Amino acid sequence: MTKDYGGIINELVAGGWKHPHTGQEVTINIRSIVIKETIDGMEGQLIYPLHKNEKLGVVSDTLTHEALGRRVAAAARSEGFAIEEIIWENPASTEEGVAELRHLSRNCDGLIAVGSGTINDSVKYATFLDKKRYSVFPTSPQTAYTTATASILFDGFKKSLTAHPPQGVFFDLSALSRCPIRLTRSAYADVICRTTAQVDWLLSHLLLGTAYRELPYILLAYDEDALFDRAAALEKADMEAYGVLVRICAIMGLGTCFTETTHSGSMGEHMMSHYIDMFAGDAHPGTLHGEQVGVTTLSMSRLQNRILGKHSPPILSPTNIDVAGMVARYGKEIGQNCIKQLKRKALDRKKADEFNLFLEENWEGLSARLRDVMLPSERLWQAMEKIGAPKTAAELGLSQDFYREVVIHSREIRDRYTMLDFAGDSDMLEAFASEHR
Repeated sequence: MTKDYGGIINELVAGGWKHPHTGQEVTINIRSIVIKETIDGMEGQLIYPLHKNEKLGVVSDTLTHEALGRRVAAAARSEGFAIEEIIWENPASTEEGVAELRHLSRNCDGLIAVGSGTINDSVKYATFLDKKRYSVFPTSPQTAYTTATASILFDGFKKSLTAHPPQGVFFDLSALSRCPIRLTRSAYADVICRTTAQVDWLLSHLLLGTAYRELPYILLAYDEDALFDRAAALEKADMEAYGVLVRICAIMGLGTCFTETTHSGSMGEHMMSHYIDMFAGDAHPGTLHGEQVGVTTLSMSRLQNRILGKHSPPILSPTNIDVAGMVARYGKEIGQNCIKQLKRKALDRKKADEFNLFLEENWEGLSARLRDVMLPSERLWQAMEKIGAPKTAAELGLSQDFYREVVIHSREIRDRYTMLDFAGDSDMLEAFASEHR
């Protein structure tokens, strides 16, 4: 019998796992999550209870069709499903791409996604719009499979749109371990952001009173040490290492279901990555989302460690909203949107004075609480080095000047309050950005 690597995921799916602080049972809205060494020959049985009596479209691209899609379609047919194989030649997680997919799948009752980011996000959002159910067979590790959101490009902005979670997520670790190692490195780099996202979200909660939930981090803690300890083993296709990585990815995604927001795994580091995608233009090096997040996580971690290591708090000033500069930098339409985003979290003189008084009286306790959830930057750097992922902007292929722009201005594209805002409003961000990393 194939080995199961579900761990804490199995308890969440089965029900009965209780929050250690409240004693309340924690439930998830995905009916089946399977993490096994192999699911070869089981695909049809896994699909059947979730999609009974549906005509199914099995959606893949030319590569994932050969890697896994053909096998899934054949297994589903053997269970009696009417199957339409949709091999999407030019998949794109854009408004136009989703419209194309909806047309291609118009005769199907439900969809089975076989692929990773673009295929999964597009199928997820298309089925949400069409009120159809879907399940997914991943072909590389990622966090997006278990979320209730889809990352779609609309009007030049990459947005996390409300969608719905899949009925089932079926991880075949032997298949995942055969994906290009670059994709595994990218997934790994994407999930080490737990520490920076948690510090940012907790900072926003403590200063601005924004909602905050600890549950995703309690669950991630089960495997975080192993994630760092087993980094090098992923290059050797070690099943235990892949099991750890996939569990972390699944829980990172489930964070959106627990919190009804992406804050638990997407804060300053993701804003920086989105800025790269939005504004690098022809200079974009073709790097993957996770590769970028890995580098921006290291930058955020250095910034957080530096500020929270201070014995006294920075002095905050009113937020400088450079309207003319933003319009010149982004164009009128995107510029106006960014101005709105920044204004929602901007400090005026009164708020800055209130924060400074609060920080003066509470800095020791506040910084200690944030340090409790923060990892040393060196630990992140060493793990990224072990797996061979990019660690600097130069290794991504980005110029020093553009990455400086990313660090300074990425806080303008989203209204989430992060350490980038804290540093920017205390005149620390530009000096930090000039350190060429």
